[in-house]
Amino acid sequence: MARPKPSPFDKLKTVAENRRARFDYSIEDKYEAGIALQGTEVKALRAGEASIAESYAEVHDGEVYLVNANIPEFSHGNRFNHEPRRPRKLLLHEREIARLLGATERKGMTLVPLSIYFNRQGRAKVELALAKGRQAQDKREYVKDREWQRDKARIMRERG
Repeated sequence: MARPKPSPFDKLKTVAENRRARFDYSIEDKYEAGIALQGTEVKALRAGEASIAESYAEVHDGEVYLVNANIPEFSHGNRFNHEPRRPRKLLLHEREIARLLGATERKGMTLVPLSIYFNRQGRAKVELALAKGRQAQDKREYVKDREWQRDKARIMRERG
């Protein structure tokens, strides 16, 4: 009997997406994590201002942190504004953190954020991927395979 397919993450509004990560890394597994945000960070995210292009996640002291993600200061935040590139704690279960720690230490994998979004309850979430870096040759093969799939679909459409 086939295993039931897990439901995809409930993305209502995507704020930031790391499109380059799917090209630079081969993605093994995906996790959904909450983010511990400070006051004006939520307002800046709701305005659609964030960048996770150069960011990554790391496990430190049994906790996972999102490093180098840029959430710019909120325009009406005055003196209560947040620091744009501070490390932000990601909220995961202990079992998931242990699994991520083991994979990054033993297998040499990386934790890469794929997107930041709001779910149906209005909570900010991060789609985190456990990924392995691709070499230049692997990237060329990936592009070649992707183009072949696209051409194959085009041929099938034309022939009906």
